[in-house]
Amino acid sequence: MADQLLFNPRTYDPAHFDPETRRLLRATVDWFEERGKRKLIEDYRSRAWLADFLAFSAKEGLFATFLTPSSAAGGNEDKRWDTARIAALNEIFGFYGLDYWYAWQVTILGLGPVWQSDNAAARARAAELLAQGEVFAFGLSEKSHGADIYSTDMLLEPDGDGGFRASGSKYYIGNGNAAGLVSVFGRRTDVEGPDGYVFFAADSRHEAYHLVKNVVDSSKYVSEFRLEDYPVAAEDVLHTGRAAFDAALNTVNVGKFNLCTGAIGICEHAMYEAVTHAHNRILYGRPVTAFPHVRRELTDAYVRLVGMKLFSDRAVDYFRSAGPDDRRYLLFNPMTKMKVTTEGEKVIDLMWDVIAAKGFEKDTYFAQAATEIRGLPKLEGTVHVNLALILKFMGNHLLSPAEYAPVPTRLDAADDDFLFRQGPARGLGAIRFHDWRTAYDAYADVPNVGRFREQADALCEFVTAAAPDEEQSRDLDLLLAVGQLFALVVHGQLILEQARLTGLDRDVLDELFAVLVRDFSAHAVELHGKDSATEEQQRWALGAVRRPVVDEARSARVWERVEALSGAYEMAP
Repeated sequence: MADQLLFNPRTYDPAHFDPETRRLLRATVDWFEERGKRKLIEDYRSRAWLADFLAFSAKEGLFATFLTPSSAAGGNEDKRWDTARIAALNEIFGFYGLDYWYAWQVTILGLGPVWQSDNAAARARAAELLAQGEVFAFGLSEKSHGADIYSTDMLLEPDGDGGFRASGSKYYIGNGNAAGLVSVFGRRTDVEGPDGYVFFAADSRHEAYHLVKNVVDSSKYVSEFRLEDYPVAAEDVLHTGRAAFDAALNTVNVGKFNLCTGAIGICEHAMYEAVTHAHNRILYGRPVTAFPHVRRELTDAYVRLVGMKLFSDRAVDYFRSAGPDDRRYLLFNPMTKMKVTTEGEKVIDLMWDVIAAKGFEKDTYFAQAATEIRGLPKLEGTVHVNLALILKFMGNHLLSPAEYAPVPTRLDAADDDFLFRQGPARGLGAIRFHDWRTAYDAYADVPNVGRFREQADALCEFVTAAAPDEEQSRDLDLLLAVGQLFALVVHGQLILEQARLTGLDRDVLDELFAVLVRDFSAHAVELHGKDSATEEQQRWALGAVRRPVVDEARSARVWERVEALSGAYEMAP
């Protein structure tokens, strides 16, 4: 019987979605399965451009259906920007290969400034390009400055006719080789300060657009391009001034979320391979999975993966229910980006320790999974950048809860239009949250949830009585250790909320929180060892260390779930 917690192409039936969404998701799975594993790996290793996949997407209207908001859909009721089904497609793309996910992801980023724009002509143009099967690109980062948009060297000089001539280069721009529309960020030469920012639409096929190279050795086309005296007409301008700056950050808010479900898909496919291999390999007369350390590593990988899915699924609900008076998603977004993707690395590493040399073999999906999983924590801001962002919310989240109406599971066929009118990208420190303790209280009788709750309460005491002083607040190394502890509390909270909504098996939940207890203890010890940690902080850190509640019968029952993954899925040759 298939594990209901993991994606399995053999049994996949997204019945919770509307008919056209179900058809497109299932058609995407079938396209990959009919293509087969050998061709999938061959394309990955030969670094072939994704022309066949994009032709399939164009034929089916996949990108156009999923990425055209209702306001630009011309009355087509199947077209909308629906985070729930976008997340489902992210998972499928990750499952079959991050190259496919990447072309889709950077299309989402490229569309962000357009759908946030009041430029009706540009919006209509984008909708038509999507309908034609085109991909998009997001021209933000630069070789010398990365994503430091304060320092852009893409310069727009007024041409005297209401438009501009743009010159400069962009670096690390996905789809820059083929994008029908590239959203490019720059600044005017005649206006100082933030009022000079401009977001404009460019065409990669224009003669003044020069493709320099693919900066990575991959099917992903991560381009460097250069504009030389590129004509920017008034109808090409998407945003000016502070609105252009906000559009850049709010686009990343939308696109950053996609990394978590891409990581989940990678880990699911790799897990089927790893468990099947380990369970059928005989060492010293016994299956590899008979060894206690192997069972522990595979069980930890499994429950971590379940935790990734639970957190991400619940975060979707907060995205879809967001509005001007509810911006909680701005915490859960960097959490999905930082926490879920680094959990994905741990899941792959645990399985790789088990399958060892098999993980390098060229005929496995695992070999590419082990490489590609590393990229996700490093895209759309590093782990450190997102941890620093998460810390902005810690005081209010832990100590100052507010009243909110309960957020339901959001699988309805609605357009998430607020994501394109998020407003100014500031005021994070004022955002309030519902009481995190409620989710923990609901599972107080689960031994390791109770044990972890002790650690979460201890973190509140730390913030109240031993928080970093003004001088320590400039020590980012120390603050990041604190951020890891806070991230675990938020991670556990949304896991528990989703567990309640889905009726998660309590054994799996208990085993998962045993892992989180160990993680919290490890980060507390790390904080203890920081150079600038005070004696009071060091005492607190050691006092927060806990041992998980051990239950051999529970662990054995969870292992049975893991063992059952052996042979549950193998991609068609």
